[in-house]
Amino acid sequence: MAISTSTNAAAAGGAASQSRLGAVFRVVSGNFLEMYDFMVYGYYAAAIAKTFFPTGNEFASLMLAFSVFGAGFLMRPIGALVLGAYIDRHGRRKGLILSLTLMAIGTACVALVPGYASIGLLAPAIVLAGRLLQGFSAGVELGGVSVYLSEIATKGNRGFYCAWQSGSQQVAVVFASALGVLMTTVVPHGAMDEWGWRVPFVIGCLIVPFLFVIRRSLRETEEFEKRRHHPSMSEIMKSIAQNWGLVLCGMGLVVMTTASFYLITAYTPTFGKVVLKLTSVDALLVTVCVGVSNFIWLPISGAVSDRVGRRPMLLVLTVLTILTAYPAMQWLVGAPSFTRLLIVELWLSVLYAWYNGAMVVALTELMPAEVRTTGFSMAYSLATVIGGFTPAISTWLIHTTGDKAAPGAWMAFAGLCGAIATLVVYRSAQSREQYKAA
Repeated sequence: MAISTSTNAAAAGGAASQSRLGAVFRVVSGNFLEMYDFMVYGYYAAAIAKTFFPTGNEFASLMLAFSVFGAGFLMRPIGALVLGAYIDRHGRRKGLILSLTLMAIGTACVALVPGYASIGLLAPAIVLAGRLLQGFSAGVELGGVSVYLSEIATKGNRGFYCAWQSGSQQVAVVFASALGVLMTTVVPHGAMDEWGWRVPFVIGCLIVPFLFVIRRSLRETEEFEKRRHHPSMSEIMKSIAQNWGLVLCGMGLVVMTTASFYLITAYTPTFGKVVLKLTSVDALLVTVCVGVSNFIWLPISGAVSDRVGRRPMLLVLTVLTILTAYPAMQWLVGAPSFTRLLIVELWLSVLYAWYNGAMVVALTELMPAEVRTTGFSMAYSLATVIGGFTPAISTWLIHTTGDKAAPGAWMAFAGLCGAIATLVVYRSAQSREQYKAA
């Protein structure tokens, strides 16, 4: 009887583990698409600039393309507020399905619209509309996924679980970069600029039905179902207004993540090719390695933060970023090469991944439970309005200052924002209690 009881308990535990593993996979699958689309746009910004923003000036065209890339982030706070309130009111599952649907429509707008030469100003207008819709849906995607993972996590492992939100993004980085290497290798350069850049977007559209089926099978979290009261929109707005200081501190925490992430992923192919004069294949191969590095370090750092705490890790990583980001970039631009680019990007990957592994779960813990998705998404979205413009800011800084290492200074500034926010947010008694409980 004892053996039978033990066997049944083990079987139940195994089933629970498999159920959680399946839930993690289903919830992060849509997050993959969100990041894949953003990465593809960043990788092919030069070709997109020629197709939709042909000004006759390479810098001006590229700035327009990156500005439209960044414009999507301007919609994130609105999406965070509207869709975040929807999720906190109606459930994690329904909101995540809705965000995936909107993301798919935005992707199709960019993939299928004819170029400027065919339909004139209507072409960049449609691309901008698609990016705005993507940004609106992405405003709650990261928050919805992170909150879902935190609410299904086993005790003492929230950091490890939440890290897979960012982990799925790295799969998208690797997939998009590897596809870019393949496309650059087999498609002639002229054809790549003319139509080849569209192929990755079309592939993203073809993935959508598969991801939609997966996400529809999600179950609502037990924590949400057990909550007796689900706040109305007015109650959510009131709570966010009461916690505006916490949202701003959360924004400061996330700036470090968004600026460093888009610097080492979306901007790397353009930086390597346009600024360092390396080949497209070299720059994309480095981006593949960055994605793999991020994927390895993120769950490890999340698990470590479960053991040593969020605050110490956040402070150590931001200080390292402040001290090393710009010098590393100076060393790279002093003698550009594939090897130096790889070394520097992998170091910046370590800084990003170890910081982010602690930051995401910390942000879910800091927000009040009844408005957790809205609060997290607002903080994250406000930060991406700044960090999402990293490719454009980096391009402008290099053009204005003549310093090719300027993106490193931008990342160091983001690290400073993260350090200040960490010190401020953990000063309150409420934050310290939540920190100890985690």
